[in-house]
Amino acid sequence: MGPLPRTLELFYDVLSPYSWLSFEILCRYKNIWNVHLQLRPTFIAGIMKSSGNKPPALLPSKAKYMTNDIKLLGQHIQVPIQMPKDFFSVILEKGSLSAMRFLTAVKLEHPEMLEKVSRELWMRVWSRDEDITEPQSILAAAEKAGMSTEGARALLEKISTPQVKNQLKETTEAACKYGAFGLPVTVAHLEGQTHMLFGSDRMELLAHLLGEKWMGPVPPAVSARL
Repeated sequence: MGPLPRTLELFYDVLSPYSWLSFEILCRYKNIWNVHLQLRPTFIAGIMKSSGNKPPALLPSKAKYMTNDIKLLGQHIQVPIQMPKDFFSVILEKGSLSAMRFLTAVKLEHPEMLEKVSRELWMRVWSRDEDITEPQSILAAAEKAGMSTEGARALLEKISTPQVKNQLKETTEAACKYGAFGLPVTVAHLEGQTHMLFGSDRMELLAHLLGEKWMGPVPPAVSARL
């Protein structure tokens, strides 16, 4: 028997493009590094409110920098990110509450589908500039990920239930207790210690903590094109 996998938690929101970058890198490395990756759908607006932080897009110079940063990172990490045409509306007005409640319901009832459904929601908002606040858009993402129409509709009907709402709230609060002030947050549980890493650019440090080799965002054993 080999060594037992270490546990990593990834707290993310599909409204966060940097969360998508972390998500794809960790999905590529989870078997290479022998880690148990727990995907934790989180509500970024709740993180911001709890920590007193503000979206970086509210500062014009940061917003300008972020546009080019995301483009270059997408090319480097081989993730097809495109900035939405009405960026401020997507980030500041529409939000992601329904989508993150839906992913919470997926995690509760069909956890084996969570990776694929999450990816499809990111693809819709950050690659194809499609609205993820509309129920039909959420259903389309779930169906493209391989979920049946009936199964997706059944989950969508549950996003306003106390179980789903409370679970998303609890996950968001858990991220805050680890010290989150934005997303993505990766929490590594190693030898009785907990390490919280913020952002998508701490993977080399994560490899160091794990005692593993960092081979760049696209490890040789993985075909990364989405």
